Amino acid sequence: MQKVGDIVKKYRLEDTDKYVSREFQKYAYDLAVELGDLAHKSLYMKLAKETPRILLERARSFVKDAQNAKSKGRLFMWKLSELKKSQKTEPKNR
Repeated sequence: MQKVGDIVKKYRLEDTDKYVSREFQKYAYDLAVELGDLAHKSLYMKLAKETPRILLERARSFVKDAQNAKSKGRLFMWKLSELKKSQKTEPKNR
């Protein structure tokens, strides 16, 4: 018989998301990593918290398709603003 503590020590897990407590924070961090823009991760946190996820996903998909983007973060923000503008001008279905 082995002690439980000895077994747990063998399978030491690294907790990389130590300071993430909400789902939107994880999403925002992953988005910042994907865009190569960790310097502005707090901006992505704010966006993930306040912006509808469908808009973020559309902008993310657009950037993912653009292979030759000089600045993926800048392209993402541009596309997101365009999506927000188009959402405001679309007539609402009732």
